[in-house]
Amino acid sequence: MEGEDQGSTVSIRIPFERLGVIIGKSGSVKNYIEETGQCSIVVDSEGSEVFLKQDGDPMKFLAATEVVKAIGRGFNPDRAYTLFSENYQLIIMPLRDVARKGSNRIKDIKGRVIGKDGKTRRIIEDLTDTMISVYGDTVSVIGDYVSVKYSIEALQMLISGKKQRTVYSFLETRVRDMKFEKLNENFP
Repeated sequence: MEGEDQGSTVSIRIPFERLGVIIGKSGSVKNYIEETGQCSIVVDSEGSEVFLKQDGDPMKFLAATEVVKAIGRGFNPDRAYTLFSENYQLIIMPLRDVARKGSNRIKDIKGRVIGKDGKTRRIIEDLTDTMISVYGDTVSVIGDYVSVKYSIEALQMLISGKKQRTVYSFLETRVRDMKFEKLNENFP
């Protein structure tokens, strides 16, 4: 998943099973990313890489690279497309950094983040107004800066072993702070 900048061309390693999602039915996802991101995309299925070449606006191109990364991290295209909005960002948290080698810790962490029937992830998404994907050895978040900040804090609490109930309480008490921060961000 690492991007390598070569001037106006970027290569992004994508899990093989996500390449088809980036292309989409009859190329629809790829075409949308190219058009909206003002770039050209080449998908190398043998190397499991996606190459993006900037054709226009550098900010739209940067957003296109984030959309490709988000799809590679398990987000469906519609959720990933929100990264074309000016205030949205993608944060990818690698779980290998917090898990011991050879342990089931990554599996346990993913289970804690998702929760029974997806409840924990859904509650964090709802309270922080973010989107969360648990895929491979990563947990990724899409949202505006303030929302992502609170979502990441909640996820770090879960990863460090805090009980879900504690995390929910933390977020419920922070909702008002989060709304106030967003208001101040929009009206400095």
